Amino acid sequence: MLEGLLPNDATHYMRVEASEGETRRIADFIAETCDPAEVAVASFELSEGHWAVEAYAGAAFDPDMLRELVALAAGDALAAATVFGALQEKDWIAASLEGLAPVRVGPFHIHGSHDRSRVPVNGIGIEIEAALAFGTGHHGTTQGCLAAIADEARKGRPRRILDVGTGTGVLAIAAARRLRRPVLAGDIDVVAVRTARENARANGAAPFVTCVHAPGIDAPALRMAGPYDLILANILLPPLKRLARPLAGLLAPGGRVVLSGLLDSHANAALAAYRAQGLKLVNRRSIEGWTTLVLTADGAAPRRL
Repeated sequence: MLEGLLPNDATHYMRVEASEGETRRIADFIAETCDPAEVAVASFELSEGHWAVEAYAGAAFDPDMLRELVALAAGDALAAATVFGALQEKDWIAASLEGLAPVRVGPFHIHGSHDRSRVPVNGIGIEIEAALAFGTGHHGTTQGCLAAIADEARKGRPRRILDVGTGTGVLAIAAARRLRRPVLAGDIDVVAVRTARENARANGAAPFVTCVHAPGIDAPALRMAGPYDLILANILLPPLKRLARPLAGLLAPGGRVVLSGLLDSHANAALAAYRAQGLKLVNRRSIEGWTTLVLTADGAAPRRL
């Protein structure tokens, strides 16, 4: 997944530079083909109109397979220009973040330390530093979730909030800072939990954000704190479909669940799984080819943004 978690033992990478559209297509092809538990991929802007896509894994890539995916997505010339190499843990993160401009979604300004001064005084700045997880706010999935959090703040203040697969903790931090309510942030990876906890502390959200290692949605720490008025799940289609029943069971009456990590072409499949659990669509937002769905059990009429 583009905003997924870097494999803990990542020592290999692939990289190719191209236009924004080409790098996004390449990233999508890799994300759909490779196991997200083994390969992380991201596209980002180097300078105006000049982008790069990078993928990271613990095991060496198959160059022929990756070049074939690049060729399918963006042509033979870029496939030939794709480079592969080895790296030291963490080196890639600092280098990538240096090239990322701040992202604004509603009141939220997601930025690195080098852009701290660019956050307006009336904005909610969330600083995400180099760490062992993705989640910088630059991908359409994260932006869709941030927009959904801003929408929820205009409707009221949900009392109990759960962030499933928190990664860097950016969504949990955003919810805590905007809604001023307790947020339980869970992840299957202990590195992500540690990263999210550090980010929450650095962003002044530690009093509201509790980060826990949750091997699954049935983890006692998650079940005991429910039911939830707002659930955030920015992951992938297969796990989202598997989680439809347990997530619906954790949702409080009238609560809402925000689903993302979905290509536009995958959104209806996720929607069908949650409708089968009695949830109703109330919001559907597409950003850069990625869909974010907001569903509820209260039967509200659908609204497309």
